[in-house]
Amino acid sequence: MQTVFITGASSGLGAALARQYAGAGAQLGLLARRGEALDELIASLPRPELHRAYAVDVGDHAALSSAADDFLAHAGRIDVVIASAGVSVGTLTEHAEDLAVFAQVMAINVNATVATFAPFIAAMKRQGHGRLVGIASVAGIRGLPGAEAYSASKAAVISYCESLRLELKPAGIRVVTITPGYIDTPMTRHNAYRMPFLMPADAFARRAARAIGDGDSYRVIPWQMGVVAKLLRLLPNAVYDLAFASAPHKARHPAAHQQPLP
Repeated sequence: MQTVFITGASSGLGAALARQYAGAGAQLGLLARRGEALDELIASLPRPELHRAYAVDVGDHAALSSAADDFLAHAGRIDVVIASAGVSVGTLTEHAEDLAVFAQVMAINVNATVATFAPFIAAMKRQGHGRLVGIASVAGIRGLPGAEAYSASKAAVISYCESLRLELKPAGIRVVTITPGYIDTPMTRHNAYRMPFLMPADAFARRAARAIGDGDSYRVIPWQMGVVAKLLRLLPNAVYDLAFASAPHKARHPAAHQQPLP
């Protein structure tokens, strides 16, 4: 029986991954801020008594580490850790108030990924195996207008996971970067523009679990967005700038400037 720890598990990609792994018979540790949503999710999974819920904000690194220690003690080992907690919000550098939002996005998307992996590495080294999975985005491959914070954070996740992969490979630990395109989740439903190759979350989870099981170093899902991403990376800056100068912006959410992001 696999043991899997997932952050951001109360909705979106995290919940879809939880359903995928539970359906395959895994024992889960699920962490998110919304305890009631976690409890509802676990109640809907096969063999709910196997799984543990942790109502923790990923920004609270001490509480996150304590949850990891509890799951390790409960499960006895760890096979897969997925840092799925993330937030997407439009930011514009010209607005001084967006600096605080930028910091929040980086804290959730980048720093919390590091804090999620850290408590499990020693156990994986003792075992001689394990998978650490970072959830990036095609927005991290080339910067998108109006998404400075989100694009920067996901580019950081890609580079961070690459560095970590090199560090941990000798210990038998695989670091897997999953780079979603447009996936149908509550996060993307706020986008007021066309989303090519939009994929249902459960279909994404099936493909992601396969890539994680194979120990792929990097996988774009769906594959069509992988082709697009490679082509965009090859474009000279002048051509890219011309093509995307008038691209639709991710909406700024003024409420995010007065309260914590979800």
